[in-house]
Amino acid sequence: MNSLELFKATVEHIPHDEFLFFFSCTPDLERRLRQHLGLKPHDSLVEYFDMPRVTSVALRPPEGYKKPDFSRYFEDMDIPPNAFINEFGVLEVPGSLYHFTRYVSPLRNAKTLSEVEDFPYPNVDGWTDSHMAEQVRLAHENNQPAVCWIGHIYEVAWQIRGYEQFLMDMLLNPEICEFILERICERNVKIAQAAARAGVDWLTIGDDVANERTLMFSIEHWRRFLKPRWAKVIKAAKDIKPDIQVDYHSDGNIIDIIPELIEIGITILNPIQPECMDPLEVKRKYGKHLVLKGTVGTQSTMPFGTPDEVKKVVRERKRTLGYDGALILEPTHVLEPDVPVENVIAFVEACKERV
Repeated sequence: MNSLELFKATVEHIPHDEFLFFFSCTPDLERRLRQHLGLKPHDSLVEYFDMPRVTSVALRPPEGYKKPDFSRYFEDMDIPPNAFINEFGVLEVPGSLYHFTRYVSPLRNAKTLSEVEDFPYPNVDGWTDSHMAEQVRLAHENNQPAVCWIGHIYEVAWQIRGYEQFLMDMLLNPEICEFILERICERNVKIAQAAARAGVDWLTIGDDVANERTLMFSIEHWRRFLKPRWAKVIKAAKDIKPDIQVDYHSDGNIIDIIPELIEIGITILNPIQPECMDPLEVKRKYGKHLVLKGTVGTQSTMPFGTPDEVKKVVRERKRTLGYDGALILEPTHVLEPDVPVENVIAFVEACKERV
């Protein structure tokens, strides 16, 4: 089966003997993997491993686009020379450990709603989607599904406001939360509509809203602040393209909100961390409604298992979670530097075995 046929069979829950699989590496691990395989920097890992192909589609900014000037929000501090301000106005300061950065939030010092309202929230007004339908057509011609990354809502909101401050605002200043979230939601709605108009097959969205035990905040707060906004984004896409697939990501134990994610239109759930949730329980309770995507632990199997143990886990996932075809195999997050190169190769080899 080609990648597009495999995607369609997966989301339609049709049993098949191959599985979609993906992985990504942090820079240090990718460097070591390429060195081990004898690959040059321009050589494609996707091609080397003959991984399933997908085409990513996105809006384009207008010619000469410049992001807003956020520098005034950091005038009270010395900005390290290796730091940068990202597209949402958040200052990212590289740390001493690999790829990690520390966030400095532009609205960390805001005291009033008017200060929050005055922030130049990035949007996609004036961005073009005129190329997107052609990209989708070419993807399908090349037997690839077309995917569009929509973005986060909660994660962008707390990064702009500050993590602890945003959580306190949920209780003490909910109007601040509502305003920030709505501005980000509006942006995501426009992207989702553009993707649906272009005929994209697969939307990816998400927010990390849980730790390893439970939600970061009460389910009542999730229902108030996040559920209706994600419902709005998904509805905007499905009103245009009812069969569009929606892939939701959240790390941690989100078992309590899975029924409501299904209710608002989620069809693919990622990453189902086995250290936090039992993939078998998720499959048993919700497998009729969801494609499970992920399930191979990056806190356990990938860094600490042997290559044979990695293969054993992948084979078990196929048998216990993929019997109806509704499984996409992935490590549950980007592979960190502590993952042995041999385990990456074992993961790919096991994924490519036919059942």
